[in-house]
Amino acid sequence: MTLAPKDLANLLDILDDENLDTSLENLSNQLHQAFPKEDNFKVGTALLLLLQHIDLLPNHVQRVMAVALLFDLYRGEPLASTPFATVFVQVLKASEETTNGASRPNFVGHIPVLSQCEKNLLAHLLSYNAKETMKKSPRQIIDELYFASTPPIDLTNLQLQLAERHSELPSVAKCGNPIILPDMDRSKMAEIDKTTGRSIAESLIIGDPPLCSQSYRPEFLRLAPPLYHSANELTWMNVTEPSQFTVEYDTSMCVSNCAGAEARRLMGKAFKSVLSLQQQQHLVTELDRDPKLVYHIGLTPGKLPDLVENNPLIAIEVLLKLMQSSQITEYFSVLVNMEMSLHSMEVVNRLTTTVDLPTEFVHLYISNCISTCETIKDRYMQNRLVRLVCVFLQSLIRNKIINVQELFIEVQAFCIEFSRIREAAALFRLLKQLESGDIGGLNGPPTKNKIDMC
Repeated sequence: MTLAPKDLANLLDILDDENLDTSLENLSNQLHQAFPKEDNFKVGTALLLLLQHIDLLPNHVQRVMAVALLFDLYRGEPLASTPFATVFVQVLKASEETTNGASRPNFVGHIPVLSQCEKNLLAHLLSYNAKETMKKSPRQIIDELYFASTPPIDLTNLQLQLAERHSELPSVAKCGNPIILPDMDRSKMAEIDKTTGRSIAESLIIGDPPLCSQSYRPEFLRLAPPLYHSANELTWMNVTEPSQFTVEYDTSMCVSNCAGAEARRLMGKAFKSVLSLQQQQHLVTELDRDPKLVYHIGLTPGKLPDLVENNPLIAIEVLLKLMQSSQITEYFSVLVNMEMSLHSMEVVNRLTTTVDLPTEFVHLYISNCISTCETIKDRYMQNRLVRLVCVFLQSLIRNKIINVQELFIEVQAFCIEFSRIREAAALFRLLKQLESGDIGGLNGPPTKNKIDMC
């Protein structure tokens, strides 16, 4: 699991500060040509060690190269599935906490302590313009980003994916301290020349196992089970009367007692099929017991349509618990643009009567419903959806959730187009009452009736 001396020399040659004007893309191509794909983890571990120990890469140019190469090492693969994604998140989150005034934690060598320029480079690589950034040389990166502030970047989605993947790891795999700690005294860097630095890096990285991969971990001791009952006799259960004994099985053995694991299992099933009433109640109970569990059960915006169609009540519960999430706008966008159905309308109706949804979201959803009714070819399904939309709009108007004046022309045209349908005619009369100021029927208490398919 370690690099050979020749491979380490090749890696350090690529990181040489003489490559100041070579584009990061060309340097990355050199790296991929010099090392086979199966050595990516070895190379990444070596790059991470060099970044952790600032005296091994004292030059800004070299550290910029190392950050870019570490990011581009697993090009073409989903970032959350790469082994060094956690490092990128921790570096930028630490920068964000420091910017917000919080005290910086002592990472004692777990993650590299990067300069502002290197953090800016990492933020650009994690954002949408990674390809353009990789086309620049280290000199250009330093000139452009050395005095710049770190651009804002939303890491929530990446963190959720990493949390889901790391929750499956055993606890012993997530603890321990490295046995080699970096010396953060920058005044000593001038004392180390290039040859000495290479020698130190070789002593840390090369070996079986290498020093950089070793760490102090808690030792888990278990008592060995007794093998002998006495000096010369194995412990046997000698059954003389078989009818006297019955075999007892521990049915709870190997069954996880983690509520989160059961919630994830049920949520995974909820994307594919309808849960039983008992399963729905169990999942809702677990979510109510731990509000943060909703971030760790495998739900993503892309999976929301399947959840809405199979289990709308569960979709309502998780969306209500995600209202404070930074991703809620993305969930709303998916809900607005998914195919209109009874279940999607039921979810939207329930949300509008429970929380204050953004006005533009509700209006966009109404426009989407009207457009769907106008474009559908099947006459039977069209009549069915029109009745559904009319009941939905009357509910929103009577509950005073929308200001119909903002959609008056669009809704009125919809009613006229489908005036042959009773519910559309009723909605049209309601609009005319509102236009004339006759709102006697709207002054009662808001209702929260469930939408029924007409």
